[in-house]
Amino acid sequence: MTQIDVSLGERSYPIHIGLDTMPVLQDVLSRLGARGAVAIVTDSNVAPLYGAAVDQLLGEAGLWPRLCVLQAGEENKRLDRIEWLCGEFLKAGLDRSSIVVALGGGVVGDVAGFAAAVYMRGIRFVQVPTTIVAQVDSSVGGKTGVNHPLAKNIIGSFHQPIAVVIDLTFLRSLPDRELRAGLAEVIKHGVIADAALFEYMEASAERLLAKDLAALEHPIRRSCEIKASIVAEDEREQGLRAILNYGHTFGHGFEAAGKYARFLHGEAVALGMHAAAALAQEIGLVDEAFVQRQRDCIEAYGLPVAWPEMPVDVVLEAMQHDKKAVGGALKFILADGMAHVIQRKDITEAQTRAALEAVREGRG
Repeated sequence: MTQIDVSLGERSYPIHIGLDTMPVLQDVLSRLGARGAVAIVTDSNVAPLYGAAVDQLLGEAGLWPRLCVLQAGEENKRLDRIEWLCGEFLKAGLDRSSIVVALGGGVVGDVAGFAAAVYMRGIRFVQVPTTIVAQVDSSVGGKTGVNHPLAKNIIGSFHQPIAVVIDLTFLRSLPDRELRAGLAEVIKHGVIADAALFEYMEASAERLLAKDLAALEHPIRRSCEIKASIVAEDEREQGLRAILNYGHTFGHGFEAAGKYARFLHGEAVALGMHAAAALAQEIGLVDEAFVQRQRDCIEAYGLPVAWPEMPVDVVLEAMQHDKKAVGGALKFILADGMAHVIQRKDITEAQTRAALEAVREGRG
């Protein structure tokens, strides 16, 4: 088992990565002084697979677990779910010393983390991510929150977990579409920070898509290392951490335009990365070869690079509500070479529209 530390002073925490790591959860909770009631927040997809086993595991540790099951899907990442969860926490008897366990993908982690952030003005929580996208991205860094009909993740809080426990064996039950979507975030990490990781993703598509856990361990570990390093330097996204949003300004627009049902998050990020590359080429930061190389890698994982029926104006409107906008100006993260990105706030609407048209037409 590998341990990676997120260094944030008194808010530092470990990321445990390995096979069959669930017993580690007992040790983590014991070291943290957990006692009494504990909430396990999961969803309707994960609960039938792992809910009972984790419930039993925590019960054997002398805790009183309460299973709180959300309906699966991005469309359920809503503020009313926070109110419901807080009610469940009250019924279970959680107090300010209690711990919430987020067992699931990115939606579960975001919702459970936000509920933990606001319940009794903040209680502790542990991330137990069961999907690729959660393991390599959303479980690390403390971003929690829910969507608003006008914008993604616009209601939320920075609330760091006290530990992240990643069990690679969960990936065996992950649907293929979810696997592909999660790997988009790994490709992103390669583009922004690690050329060797990108090359690994180019060379390893067959093994990764076959859920070869030995092959998956490296990109998951490396992604966690990259994100942990960035978060340690810029916890609240005042500078460097913004590079993790490569593909996301466009991607969140695609998600909103699709009413959070058309695309999985990673699929929207894949489209967003292609749009970002098209924009970077448009303004002279990269050449056609870079755009094609990134596109080939994305397509190797069965991820989308075109949206022929895209409502461009709807996407543009949704992008204007992006929480990263400053003074009405969107902030784009754009590559100027492999493993290096820059921030640009001077992109015109015409240039943004041109990038979206490239995606709609499947160009680049």
